[in-house]
Amino acid sequence: MGTTTPPRTLAEALRARGDDSLAGLLRARPDLLNPVPNDITQLATRAGTRASVVRALEHLDRFALQTAEALAVAPDPAPYETLLSLLTGDGLDDGEQHDDAGAAITAALPGALATLREQALVWGEDDRLRLVRTARELLAPSPQHPSPTGLGPTVAEATAGMSPGRLQEILTATGLPATHDPVSAVAALSALFTDRTRMAELLDSAPVEALSVLDRLVWGPPYGEVTPNPTPPVKWLRDRGLLLPVSTRTVVLPREAALHLRAGRAHRVPEPVPPALAAVAERDPQAVDRAAAGQAFTALATVEELLKLWNGGGPTILRAGGLSVRELKRTATALDVPEPIAAFWVELAYGAGLLASDGETDERYAPTPASDEWLDLPAADRWTHLATAWLAATRTPGLVGGQDAKGRALSALGPELDRSAAPDVRRRVLALFAGLPPGTAPDPETLLRRLRWERPLRGGPAPAAPAAPSPGGTTSGGGAEGTDLRSRLALWTLNEAELLGITGRGALSSQARALLEEGERAAAVRLAPLLPEPLDHVLLQADLTAVAPGPLERPLADMLSVLADVESKGGATVYRFTPGSVRRALDAGRAATDLHAFLAAHSRTPVPQPLSYLIDDVARRHGHLRIGAASAYVRCDDEAVLNEILADRRSTGLRLRRLAPTVLASQADPGPLLEALRDMGYAPAAESADGDVLITRAGARRTPPRTPPVPVPEGPPVPDDTLLGAAVRAIRAGDTAATVARKETPDSPSSPGPSGALPRTTPAETLATVQAAAMTGATVWIGYVNADGAASQRVIAPVRVEGGFVTAYDHTADEIRTYPLHRITGVAELAEEA
Repeated sequence: MGTTTPPRTLAEALRARGDDSLAGLLRARPDLLNPVPNDITQLATRAGTRASVVRALEHLDRFALQTAEALAVAPDPAPYETLLSLLTGDGLDDGEQHDDAGAAITAALPGALATLREQALVWGEDDRLRLVRTARELLAPSPQHPSPTGLGPTVAEATAGMSPGRLQEILTATGLPATHDPVSAVAALSALFTDRTRMAELLDSAPVEALSVLDRLVWGPPYGEVTPNPTPPVKWLRDRGLLLPVSTRTVVLPREAALHLRAGRAHRVPEPVPPALAAVAERDPQAVDRAAAGQAFTALATVEELLKLWNGGGPTILRAGGLSVRELKRTATALDVPEPIAAFWVELAYGAGLLASDGETDERYAPTPASDEWLDLPAADRWTHLATAWLAATRTPGLVGGQDAKGRALSALGPELDRSAAPDVRRRVLALFAGLPPGTAPDPETLLRRLRWERPLRGGPAPAAPAAPSPGGTTSGGGAEGTDLRSRLALWTLNEAELLGITGRGALSSQARALLEEGERAAAVRLAPLLPEPLDHVLLQADLTAVAPGPLERPLADMLSVLADVESKGGATVYRFTPGSVRRALDAGRAATDLHAFLAAHSRTPVPQPLSYLIDDVARRHGHLRIGAASAYVRCDDEAVLNEILADRRSTGLRLRRLAPTVLASQADPGPLLEALRDMGYAPAAESADGDVLITRAGARRTPPRTPPVPVPEGPPVPDDTLLGAAVRAIRAGDTAATVARKETPDSPSSPGPSGALPRTTPAETLATVQAAAMTGATVWIGYVNADGAASQRVIAPVRVEGGFVTAYDHTADEIRTYPLHRITGVAELAEEA
């Protein structure tokens, strides 16, 4: 039995994989799937493109990324033992690397390497591990892009282009034998820096100040600036090749010397194990559920209040989109919350499809028809609808008030608030919560450290060493790490989850856990018993107020919101009856008898006499004056009332004049005229052109039916098993078409050309070959150009040939298809396997 030949390319390594392994690659890197590669070679090429490799690196955890970074500074190819040594060190340091850390790295490295192999970032056997070229270029050190490991170039790379004379000077200063061969000189210097005994002897002879310079460069950045006349310690290092010139003013610590100083470690702190979440409190799970349910009830009440606030047409939309600062402040005041919290509720209602633009010329936000359906749902179902919309939303209200890349302010409901990473961060944060025992509130700082470990590249750049001047005229670069978006999203998630009732007192509630694991129905069942039951009554008091000791049933709440004004909120809501609120109910078409009957039916206390008098008094005067369109007119059967209006100085701006004893005309519009007379203390009613009283119903404005905004996905979606299976079959079939041996005939030019080239045959040869294959059941390889001009290779088994079409089983698509013969560029029979 012969031995297996090691793969020489990434394509060969992928070709040797099983179908399940290829499916795993496409599942981990779905960007490789669109469009489906024609064959393995195209898949390998696409897997090595810069954009795809960057995306794959961004989804690695910290230790897998550290493993890739170590391979980027290791020889290519590198044996497994060399990789392990770069992560654990050589054990000859001063004790920074403990035995238990080395054991953890040894245990975790196979898993990290398996992840890199699965994602086609690493290929080859353990004795010849290769990092794909693009990843090596991204992670390898250069002056423009310092390595994440903080290592510089090798001696060979740093001395490229150095004169032989300068190399001889370095060899002489280090005590090495002279050689006129630059390659031998570089090899001798590299051997010195990698020999622990000789390197230790060299450093023992170094001045103390020189060792201090190396200490500043050893963990990176390895580059430093040198003055034209360096001090003796820097000159000592430069003469012996421990600092090699990059330019006239820049030097670098070569990689071999840095690894010696680091005791062979590529990273100062390898992190093979994810940071554990620390708990700040252990709470009673039932208390957590009650607190979360209370906050969920508050969330529902706040969203309902927002819908009611914008019921008749909300604020206008800015030309650039979104709410103005003034409108957001006005909304925050009405909801009695800070402006950032108001932005969250507005964005939540918008994301849940309850608010939208009305699409009119004077464009405004208003409730959607779906908001009425939402209000009719039970409270628990309303909450699950909001929570589900929040989990999937890419809108990030935490950005409101900040600025975009061009310095423009970001407004609530504006177009620049979508962040595709938001849903992934929210679900990951809640998944970490769910992994803790019930009632456990995690420490936010440890949670952020865990998120940074899981996605270090998505979480911002790794912290760099602080910039500091080196003694002797050398300085090392560095920079501070800014606050990254992923961490900010996580912190916003913690705050928003508490506002929405996902968490209670900092811990995940059981209803939220059910929502994540079982779905909306299970969450609603868990939450329903914890929410207060709606009441069908209020308590009327003699001071013209009504007290609602809990949430009210929707018909009662709607009617009471028209008949009275909310005076205070809390555990109990206090409503106040005023002449204006009673007139509002009369304007909505209610008669005084209806109002008396309503209060008597829904009050647990007798209707106070002052309230009855208030209703009767307002009703008696309501509609005594009538306002219509002339531009506008006022008519009243009582001439004395019209005389009183004309004599009132407050009516001067209305420009009234008498047309008849009972009619006044005005140049003002009916609406402003109506409001002006109400402000003067009258109770006019609007009327139609036929003289009928116009009934105004609150909340009549609705947008056209709108679907909630579609979340912007982060990258391509993960394919399902059906798509993966079909894609793998297509790639295998295309690879067979590209690599299988073809029969050659001496009298036809059908012999295959370069790999991937389409076969070329004459129309007569094509027809004869597919007819013969249909009769014998043979499989053939064809080149095909579709109607859009896209060329592809396919392996087909012809079944029928007639009417200028060939019907065949397409192995590439795994289905029966029909192809026009004139679109087939050529055909070749597949050679039988030996």
